[in-house]
Amino acid sequence: MYWPIGTPRIYATTTSRASAKSNFVLSNDGLASSLAADTDSLSSSEPPPPVLLDEKDRSIPDTHIPPITPGLRTPATPAINSVDHDVFHDGASSNSNSQQNLAGSGGGGIPAGDPIIALKVSRTGHLFAVITATTMTIWQTKPTVIQAVVVRSESSIRSYGTNVALLLRPDSVIFVVQTSLGYLITYSLATDAESRVYKPHFSDHNNIQRRRQSHFGGPGNNTPDQILLGPGEGAGVRDISVRFRRVIKVDAGIECAIALDDELVVATKKPAAVQCIRWTPDSTGNQTSTELVSRMGWLEKKISIKEMTHDRPMNLSTWVTSDGKAYAVQRISTPKNRDSPDFDPKKLFKGYCFHSPLGHSDNAIRAVVNARFSLIAVGCSDGSIRVYSARDYAGNIPPSHVHRLPVSSETSGALITLSYSPDGYCLFAGYENGWATWSVFGKTASHSFNANPSITSANQESWLNGVTEASWIGGACEVLIIARQSESIWLLEMARSAVTGCYTPPNLFRTVLQSSSSVMVYRGYDLPDLTSISAEPFLWHNARIPSNYLLNQWPIKCTVVSSDGRYVAVAGRRGLAHYSVNSGRWKTFANEAMENEFQVRGGMCWYQHILVAAVEANRSYELRLYSREAALESSTVMFTQQMPAPIVLITPSGEDSLLVYTYDNLLYHFVFAPVSGAVRPIQVGQIAFHGIVRSPARVRGLSWILPESQMIDGDPSQDVAFASVLFLVDGKLVLLQPSVNNEGQLKYDMRVISHNVEFYASMRDQLSVNMLSESSAGFSVEAEESSLRNSLWVFEGHELKVWPDVQDVLRATSVDHSKELPPTVSMPIDFYPLSILLGKGIVLGVEPELVQRRDISFSFFRFSIRTHLFLPEILRFYLVANNSAAALRLAQQYQNLEYFAHGLEVLLHHVLDEEVDSAPTPEAAILPRVLSLLSSFKQYLDIVVQCTRKTEVRSWRTLFAYLPPPQELFEESLQRGSLKTAGGYLLILHTFEELGAASEQSVRLFSRAIREEDWELCKELARFLAAMDESGETLREAMELVNIRVRQDADDTDIMSRLEVPTRRPNGNSRLSRQNSDVGSDVQSGSDISSFGTASPI
Repeated sequence: MYWPIGTPRIYATTTSRASAKSNFVLSNDGLASSLAADTDSLSSSEPPPPVLLDEKDRSIPDTHIPPITPGLRTPATPAINSVDHDVFHDGASSNSNSQQNLAGSGGGGIPAGDPIIALKVSRTGHLFAVITATTMTIWQTKPTVIQAVVVRSESSIRSYGTNVALLLRPDSVIFVVQTSLGYLITYSLATDAESRVYKPHFSDHNNIQRRRQSHFGGPGNNTPDQILLGPGEGAGVRDISVRFRRVIKVDAGIECAIALDDELVVATKKPAAVQCIRWTPDSTGNQTSTELVSRMGWLEKKISIKEMTHDRPMNLSTWVTSDGKAYAVQRISTPKNRDSPDFDPKKLFKGYCFHSPLGHSDNAIRAVVNARFSLIAVGCSDGSIRVYSARDYAGNIPPSHVHRLPVSSETSGALITLSYSPDGYCLFAGYENGWATWSVFGKTASHSFNANPSITSANQESWLNGVTEASWIGGACEVLIIARQSESIWLLEMARSAVTGCYTPPNLFRTVLQSSSSVMVYRGYDLPDLTSISAEPFLWHNARIPSNYLLNQWPIKCTVVSSDGRYVAVAGRRGLAHYSVNSGRWKTFANEAMENEFQVRGGMCWYQHILVAAVEANRSYELRLYSREAALESSTVMFTQQMPAPIVLITPSGEDSLLVYTYDNLLYHFVFAPVSGAVRPIQVGQIAFHGIVRSPARVRGLSWILPESQMIDGDPSQDVAFASVLFLVDGKLVLLQPSVNNEGQLKYDMRVISHNVEFYASMRDQLSVNMLSESSAGFSVEAEESSLRNSLWVFEGHELKVWPDVQDVLRATSVDHSKELPPTVSMPIDFYPLSILLGKGIVLGVEPELVQRRDISFSFFRFSIRTHLFLPEILRFYLVANNSAAALRLAQQYQNLEYFAHGLEVLLHHVLDEEVDSAPTPEAAILPRVLSLLSSFKQYLDIVVQCTRKTEVRSWRTLFAYLPPPQELFEESLQRGSLKTAGGYLLILHTFEELGAASEQSVRLFSRAIREEDWELCKELARFLAAMDESGETLREAMELVNIRVRQDADDTDIMSRLEVPTRRPNGNSRLSRQNSDVGSDVQSGSDISSFGTASPI
């Protein structure tokens, strides 16, 4: 659901013209006061505890050390706060002689041209840091500016080695640099919550206008001091201080390390062990603890730990070992397990192996956790990524699926980095020679391996050639990329489906894409059939989100479209804004105080022109109704519904129902009704799912299915007693069906009906969305029984599956829980599907494309519309089930589509190809059922001819074994006036050797074409007859039989010149005699009343 868009921005610490006057910090890393301690070392069979080289200085209070503000000329203030939480931070002290501010001191400059080695982003994403071999640079994310640069001195590099890795404590207070000689150099970072730098100032404030509420978005709506600021940059650039903290020496050598909230975890080389170094000593004064790998019974002997990652939401770590295995690991909590009889104070970790390689190509290299979907992805030596499902913490981690590269491993090179988007929907993988992205369950989204190497090299776009590290920022709307051997940081913008942030039926049935600063709405639903499936840019409505809203509320977390596509609403960090597609105008709050008063949590939806938002305000949880017609103000809220618990999600259902699911595991049913002249939601029921849904926070989507009688005549307050509820929990689609127990109480029977689900769509929900507006004329309500209005669609990563009638699923699960589910229609799709246009018979999606041109100096991504006609697969499903009546009724509903004949042709072509090779018995053959279905429509004769053009001659015998003789089909085509179709059967007769020279059929068709002045067909027939023999006698004989008289008058048309025998060529080389040739011309015959040429949506 993520696609790159545009071209990336480029940032770098230095340019080719590096200035010696750059403001930075030169750090000696404690050498001035702690040189004697550098030689301290311990050696034993157990790894020595790390040496904290400046422990003797730890008693000096922080306030005695003047804070240094590197790179910034504004004075630092005594009140130093944590960047992450703006609270006072009591960091470890450092000697003031160990770092120098070289601004204006002539001490040299920042090294230019050094490639970036590593990148780390803070947990909140407000800053990130990069390192080269000798420097560390701290950047603020928005605005993207350098806040501090630390350059290590020559003496520090000689003593400790060059930088090789970077660690960042999640709260971004402590930075740790790993060096090549086995040292960990730590730095502390603090900030003043109030101080700002680089703040623009305009002396003339005479023309300031108040913040406008209704406007067209884009720039120009900000106050003068905000004109230069972009999305998310309203807070300005913070004033920070970076200080050397201490050096940690690890004599056993460092394999890898990770920085956690409470401690630094280091995997050592010799001996192989894991050391935990607390940021501050515990209650007993201890700061380090160690466990040998050889004493961990769940690990193999004589191995080392090559890579470690940690996921805070799941409280789970992954370890990759030297033998190619991957482990899920947890830290043993000492206070919780002290009373346990199995407690061993020397045991620090427990883990389980979930990935064991079968060969060298399966060796694990990288691992990353997806907490949102409870998955663990393991990158292997062959470039593939094997994903496992973490079901519990007891080692139950079975395989889930595999991400396959779109190119060979030789083309991609070795896997370097893995990173899931914060919402878990997208996986980014960096390789030696490029990068690729996948959806959560394995659908390839985009990649850079098809880039032109010469253009990439000429443009110096190293972000396409290989990736060292990548991190998501801005709520997954942007990706930071570090290229191989590059000093640049590339910031690539991503567009994503609105479903990722707000799972509601309108977002599923109307394609809406959200980028960092705009919303794109596909508007082809109400256009003619052929127009709606084209790739024209005008099918997208682009709306830039107002800059005054993005200034402080970026990134946008939630986007929702109305059921009729007229309105769009967005919500960022706080507040919201809404937009009219017809007028092109946005509405935002009158002032920032109103905007910052609440936060949208739980999503939004539209009911007619009313926006319903689930908000949290002042620690209360509410449903708020805003009218599109009124100004956005606190006083214009139409209605506020208090809720007892935080809201997980809201979703519309039916004509006037609203479902609200909360964190206390309750599903509330509201009905919109007019009360005192205003629309209000009235609660009419609720369902408790205690003991059924274990974790409400993991529910991504829900809907319910009501019996037809209850929808038409039932009491809405009784809906909860009849509704079957669908829950999308992680990647599982769960069906809950109501029943009554022996005591007469309502209970729910649960069954998982699909796995690895990225999204599902119940077409019953589309009835209230846009079914009527998008349906074609042939879509009648009378055919409800065999229509797809009751269908259930599920996308499982690699294929789209459909139950044509969800009632079949309900019946199968209600009678017997062990009974197999009814079969599904399976549709492999080569693009990512975004919505199902039921009335047009297509699945709509987008596909990214990398554009490289020699007339511009940069490459960029764009995406194009892709469609897939689903009618052939569903018709075949019915025919295989021997339900020809249902197939006919379904086909009749789509017969007025302009590409209907093409859909039937695809069906015939696929079935014919399979049965030519499989040769089924007549009783098991599907081909006769397909031909019987086709014969019910006027395009029948054209479809058969079109199919023969696109298949081999050996398939014709199989096809015509179930058809009338070609002679009869030829006669029928002539009777219908379909001359081009008759010409196709003329070719078939000739191929079957049922057509003699200058045959009666040729003469009749020729004379009919001349009489109707279809000269293009005459030309084709003449070429066909001329190719039958080299002498041209067949053509002359035919001309005589049609009694053509050649006139030599200059004013008359020289017919003979039009029908002259072409130059000599071998038989089978003419347009009509080739197997795959077109019988007719490119110009539609005036006499051809049937739909011979049909447009394809594929």
